[in-house]
Amino acid sequence: MEITYEVLLLLMLLAGAAALQFFRGRKLNIMLMEHYLRAIEPFLRPYRDRNFTLIGGYVGFKAEYQIFRGNIKVLEYTLTLLPRQSLLYFPISLLTSRHDKLYVVVRPYSEITRGVHAIQKGYYRVRPKIEDEAILNKVIRTVEGVTFEVLYEREKDVELIVDLLKSFPRVKDVKHISLTRSTNVVYVLMRPRPEDIRDSIRAIINFVNTRLSEHFIS
Repeated sequence: MEITYEVLLLLMLLAGAAALQFFRGRKLNIMLMEHYLRAIEPFLRPYRDRNFTLIGGYVGFKAEYQIFRGNIKVLEYTLTLLPRQSLLYFPISLLTSRHDKLYVVVRPYSEITRGVHAIQKGYYRVRPKIEDEAILNKVIRTVEGVTFEVLYEREKDVELIVDLLKSFPRVKDVKHISLTRSTNVVYVLMRPRPEDIRDSIRAIINFVNTRLSEHFIS
C-alpha cells in the first residue's frame, strides 16, 4: 500500500498534536494534584502519619491521613482526574467519567448507628447498591436548586444530611454522601474545583467534629 504525501502529513500532524496534548495535559494534571494535596493539609495537621499512592502516574492519587484527633481517626482522600494527557482518550472520558472526581472517606470515633444517604438525582447511570435499602425510607429534597434522593431511618437524619449539603460552597458538585453503619464511615463523592476545595474539606471536617459526634447519641 502506497502512503501518499497527504496521509504522511496527516500522520505527522496527529503525532505532533498527541505529543503537545500529552505535555500540556500532564502538566495540568500534575498542577491539579499538587494543588488539591496542598489545599487540605492545613486542616489535617498535626497528623500522625500519611500514606500516599499515585494512581496511573498522572491521573490522580490516594492519600490516607492518620489524624487521631477530635472525632477523626483516619481521613482517606482519593482524587481521579480526567486523562488530559491523552489526545484520544480525553474526549471519550468526558462522556464516560464526565469530570474529575474526589472521594473522601472519614473514619470517626463516634458510632454511626443508622444509615443515611443523599444521592444527586440523575448522576448515576447505574446506581450503586445501598446498604439496607429495603428498610430505609426515601424522600426527595431540593437543596439550592439541586435535587437529591435521601434514604434514611429517622426524620432527623434527613435534616442532618441536608445541613451537610448546604455547607458546601457548590451543592451541585456533591454527587453522593453516605453515612454507613456497617463500616462506620462518612463517604463523600464530589466534583472538585481548585477554588472551592478548601471550603469543601472544611465543611466535611467541621461536620464530623461537631454534628456527627452528637447526632447518633439519641
